Amino acid sequence: MPEKIKKAASVKTLKGDFSARGRRFGIVVSQFNEYLTRALLEGALDVLLRHGAREKDITVVHTPGAFEIPLAAKKLISSKRPDAVITLAVVIRGETRHFDQVVRETARGIRELSQNSNTPVILGMLSAQNTRQAVARVGVKQMNKGREWALAAIEMANLLRKLK
Repeated sequence: MPEKIKKAASVKTLKGDFSARGRRFGIVVSQFNEYLTRALLEGALDVLLRHGAREKDITVVHTPGAFEIPLAAKKLISSKRPDAVITLAVVIRGETRHFDQVVRETARGIRELSQNSNTPVILGMLSAQNTRQAVARVGVKQMNKGREWALAAIEMANLLRKLK
């Protein structure tokens, strides 16, 4: 084994695990494209509960659209103090530049909130070119990104506990 790898093997490494037991979670979900965001929400809730979260430790907040998510998540963090927040939205490109603005500014708001609050805020926003592409990613037939984002929230909540 090369010397550099031997030295690296003794480096302290921190990783989050996937136990949601004893953790509190917030989910902020857009009502726009609700027929799609509902599937993301169901996937996220399923993962949180299967990994040990209790129903009473999960707060779900519904916003009119994606753009309103950062403010609702900020208020949720200050009032409920969750260990992590999952944001869920589906934005489908239309005929105007509005799509680009909503996606960019929502993502920026979520990133800034996560950094400023020291709470993991998972960017669970699908930005799709069309409805077919969005449907494929929300799990109507197979993969459900809501599940992946819930796993990321659990892992980050546990990682941040280890970094205290």
